[in-house]
Amino acid sequence: MMRYTGMAQLLHWVTTALLGLMLPFVWVAENFPEGPIRVFWYLLHESCGIMIFLLVVARLSWRAAHPPPPLPAATGTAARRLAQATHWLLYAVLLLMPATGYLMAGNGQPVPFFGLFGLPGLPKNETLGIIANRIHVWTQFAVYGLVLLHIAGTVWHVAVRRDGTLDRMLPLQRPGQP
Repeated sequence: MMRYTGMAQLLHWVTTALLGLMLPFVWVAENFPEGPIRVFWYLLHESCGIMIFLLVVARLSWRAAHPPPPLPAATGTAARRLAQATHWLLYAVLLLMPATGYLMAGNGQPVPFFGLFGLPGLPKNETLGIIANRIHVWTQFAVYGLVLLHIAGTVWHVAVRRDGTLDRMLPLQRPGQP
């Protein structure tokens, strides 16, 4: 069975790990009063968002030069289309979420990146901030739904079809390894 390249696997799993941190970081931030602890957790949330944006751009660039391996031949047309739509929509929302987050955080101020340096902000624009906030908040539900759909597809291929689809995104195991 053909596999994703090691670089595609790395970009996928690092993005997945950062995505798994995003919600807890913002939940923690929201539960602290204004002050340095809240700022710290927002800094982590925003910095991970910037990293996700960059990783998705890298993933799309890599994918353009290294097409993904084909799905198993037994995968039906509807399942193929659903998988393709899920992947492309995930890419879209994983670009939209950081972009709207940047428009919110950088509305009149620089956006710190892990405290190392600040990305330039935009001139203060209250209307733009409100619109970006609404899009950011509502798009999170698209992220949840698409991630759940992606996981459900993976579970289907692992537990029901048992067709090795997940193996395409996992590092090759050496003979003799469990």
